Amino acid sequence: MTLHEFINYIIIPILSLSVLLILWRFIKGPSIVDRVIALDLIITTGVGFIAAYSILTNRPSFLDVAMILALIAFLGTVAFSYYIQKRNK
Repeated sequence: MTLHEFINYIIIPILSLSVLLILWRFIKGPSIVDRVIALDLIITTGVGFIAAYSILTNRPSFLDVAMILALIAFLGTVAFSYYIQKRNK
C-alpha cells in the first residue's frame, strides 16, 4: 500500500467521520464550552485535511496555510478561555 492509497482509503474516511461526529457535538452541545471545543476540533480536522491534500498533490505550500489556520484556532481558544476566566470573577 502506497502513501497515496493510505491517505485516500484510511486517512480521509477517518477525518470525514470525525468531522461528522464533531458537528454532532457542535449542534447538540449543551454548553457554550462544548461548542467552542467542537469548533476548535473542526478547525484542527481541517488542518488534517489540508495536510493530507498537500501530501497528495505534492504542494508543500499548503502546509503554510494549515499552520496559519492552526495558529488562528489556538488564539481563538485562548481568547475564549480568557473570556470565561474574566466572566467567572
